[in-house]
Formats: sequence, C-alpha cells, structure tokens
Amino acid sequence: MCVHLITNASLIGGASVFQNNVFTIHSLPLLPLIEWTFIFLPIIFHAVVGVWISRNAKSNLQQYRLVGNRRYTWQRITAYIAIVFIFTHVFHLHGWFQNEWWLKNIAEPLGMAKFRPYNAASSLSTALAGPTMLAGIAWSIFYAIGVLACTFHLANGIWTAGITWGVWLTPKSQHRASIVCTLFGLFIGTAGLSSLVAVKTTNADEAAIIENEMYDARIQAHTITPDDHKKSKSSVIEEPKPEPVK
Repeated sequence: MCVHLITNASLIGGASVFQNNVFTIHSLPLLPLIEWTFIFLPIIFHAVVGVWISRNAKSNLQQYRLVGNRRYTWQRITAYIAIVFIFTHVFHLHGWFQNEWWLKNIAEPLGMAKFRPYNAASSLSTALAGPTMLAGIAWSIFYAIGVLACTFHLANGIWTAGITWGVWLTPKSQHRASIVCTLFGLFIGTAGLSSLVAVKTTNADEAAIIENEMYDARIQAHTITPDDHKKSKSSVIEEPKPEPVK
C-alpha cells in the first residue's frame, strides 16, 4: 500500500516521472506472480480473517468512551470501507482478472478495467473523470474516502499490533508509538490524496502524447516489448493495410 501510494504520488512530478515508475514496475519478471503472492492473496486473507474477528468481537464503546475504544471502533468501520474500496478499485482499474474473455465481456462493458500501464497518467485521468461530470465527482469522493480509510486502518493497525505482540506495553511507549503511527498515517494519507489531486489535474491528451513518445523510445531501445493491451485504445495506431494488387 505504501509503495503503491508513493508511486502514484510521483504523478505530482508530471506524466513522464509517473510513467517511468510504471515502466519499472511492469519490467519486473513474473509480475502477476509477485502481485498475487505479496499483494492480492495477503489482502484477501486479511479481509476474511478481519471480517471474522469483527463479527465475533464485542465493542464496549457505549460503556467506556475512551480514545482507545474509539480507535477500536473506527478500526472496524474503516476495515469494511477498505474492503469495499480495494475490491472496487481493483475492478475499476484492472478488472480483477487479466483474462481477455473476462475483460471484453464483463469488465469493460461495465465501464471497468480502465487502467493502461503504458498510458498510465492519461488512463488514470480518464478513469477518474468518468463518462459524466457527476460520475467524475462520485469517483473522486469514493477514492478520497477509500484512501483515508485504508490509511487509518494501516496506521492504527500497526499501533494495535505493537500492543498485541508486546512491542510497546507501557503507557509511555504506547504514547510514543501512537505519535509515530499518527505521523506515518498523515504522511501516507497526504501521499494518497496528493496523487488523487494530481490525477484530477492531469490533462489526459497532453499526458498521452508524452506517454506514447516514451513508449516508442523504449520499444526502439528494446527495453520493453510491444503490447497493445497495455495501451489505451486511442493510443494504438493501426498500420495501414496494403492495397490488393490488381
């Protein structure tokens, strides 16, 4: 999550900076295996276990309105928000499964699977703009709430895990840890919201020109292989078919 948000925040430096970072990520060997092993499966496991714990736990917020009890309650609330956000976010930008039949017949007809790695900034800008202005506003609000919920859940979860695992047990150590986790949460949350602002202020057409030039340069340098599935449809230039010989 941290790497993801910080990488997205690099869009503040412009479409070229962000595209370079995306090229680096997609040059990793066995990227799908890495994503499923270290991202998707752990998130699914955490979500399933977290829902089970949340459904079986009992809150005492009504009896004890202490800060710790409020944090416990918000940890559960943000967990549910995070689950909905993450699964919707992945569907919105990636379509869940990189299967051509699924993408063409399910995800794309529903207006999902919008992200194209080789047109990173422009496809993100188009995705969050939505088909209408109202849709664009709705997506922006959805992403802002989702990022903040995930940020709180992560930062507060680290603080709670430290207590559970006996890293900070005394009141003083817990207070110091709380400050560190709060600063960490503010940093990650700022990175996430900054990336959202950068996406909303990106001119998709101008970004696409820069991305296509970078794509062509990397193709010529043999650092990436041509892949039209990773490019926006508007950026894929079809070669003219030769006229039949009469």
